[in-house]
Amino acid sequence: MKQAYFITGTDTGIGKTYVACQLIREYVAQGYRVVGMKPVAAGCELVDGQWVNEDVALLTQASNVQAPLHLVNPYCFKAPIAPHIAASQEGVEIQCEVIQRAFTELTHLADIVVVEGAGGLLVPLNANQTIADLIALLNIPIVFVVGMRLGCINHTLLSLAVMQSRQLQIFAWVANPIDHNMMHYAENLSTLQSKLDPIPQYQLK
Repeated sequence: MKQAYFITGTDTGIGKTYVACQLIREYVAQGYRVVGMKPVAAGCELVDGQWVNEDVALLTQASNVQAPLHLVNPYCFKAPIAPHIAASQEGVEIQCEVIQRAFTELTHLADIVVVEGAGGLLVPLNANQTIADLIALLNIPIVFVVGMRLGCINHTLLSLAVMQSRQLQIFAWVANPIDHNMMHYAENLSTLQSKLDPIPQYQLK
């Protein structure tokens, strides 16, 4: 089995890393060789003389294939800001072709590659390309994470329009209740289910 998934979502801080790690662990438990990938990470801490991003560390811990860091995380920036701005500050241009080559190498090392994006679909990576462009280049199905909070319906439908306009394949979507005080949660979820039907849906608790 050779498979890959791209984890993206409605925004930043809505549980993409958590979902990616859960997916990795599920496939590991089934006996597959699995590796997580974070093509672009912004926000690092110095650990034992090396700059480390928390999301990358979590993905690596969940994986059972230990791949070279430059493949798992081709671009890592110190400041926790938008990737293209962080890259500019460090005099770097993010190149999707570099990410694609790293991804291809990972597919030779593992049965399944779980790729986690940064922010949402239209987060710029450079002057001309976004996360959506990267997904199209890698040509892998999306696991779409919806952060369940006020505004999630609009964010989801805007993202859905982008995915459909670019003919990106949606494997599944995940409802993640990040705001446990969200009013009318059930009604919001029902609306999303009707709008995203027939895409398979998973709900975190």
